[in-house]
Amino acid sequence: MNYLVTGGSRGIGANVVREAARLGHDVAFTYVAREDDALAVAQAVTDDYPERTVRAYQLDVRRSADVERVVEQIQDEFETIEVLVNNAGITRDNLVVSMSDDEWADVIATNLTGPFQMCRAVLPLFIAERFGRIINVSSLVCTGGSGQANYAASKAGLNGLTQSIAKEYGRRGVTANTVVPGFFETDMTREGMPDSIREFWRTYCPTPKGRTGELEELSAVIHFLASKEAAYVNGQSLRVTGGLDWGP
Repeated sequence: MNYLVTGGSRGIGANVVREAARLGHDVAFTYVAREDDALAVAQAVTDDYPERTVRAYQLDVRRSADVERVVEQIQDEFETIEVLVNNAGITRDNLVVSMSDDEWADVIATNLTGPFQMCRAVLPLFIAERFGRIINVSSLVCTGGSGQANYAASKAGLNGLTQSIAKEYGRRGVTANTVVPGFFETDMTREGMPDSIREFWRTYCPTPKGRTGELEELSAVIHFLASKEAAYVNGQSLRVTGGLDWGP
């Protein structure tokens, strides 16, 4: 199958790209500004799996016209798209009383409006083919997180968007699901999470597994949801948390 992965230059997205190629799929993935990282991912995966086509595309998912243009380009170059993984996301943490309009708007635009625009762009192709898989990457913080009202709202909205698509297009062979990661070591958690919140997770939110998650464990769930065998899994929110079901 042909995958389209947003935010594929590092972290969860880069691992999804690599695992998709390993499993025999071709992959288009997007990045915003880290061109060197994106090209390095594409080259490394291609070197390891030379029989696969893996290409990086610059895209700001907040821009509707750019989304339409890049999706059309990918369709032309890959002939079809069968799986969309909406992984691109940002954080702009602040307490509600101190949160600026830009901090709110940037997170909502990237984490919620972006996935909506990506889904809208690929759905006509999915409907025409009567097959499509949409997997949206949510977060445990979708139920609320101190200092992360914008991020929590974006991820809660993503869950609602996913379930709406599942209801609208399930009869057309399209499934839409979310994965809800627990605590995984990624660039976002290393660089974007305040030390106080990281310490809170470690001290007060230990998982029954007794460790943080491995990215390959999350990718495995995403690739199952993308598979033909997951045709009857639709509108679901699958927690990949090691048993931890609440956050700070």
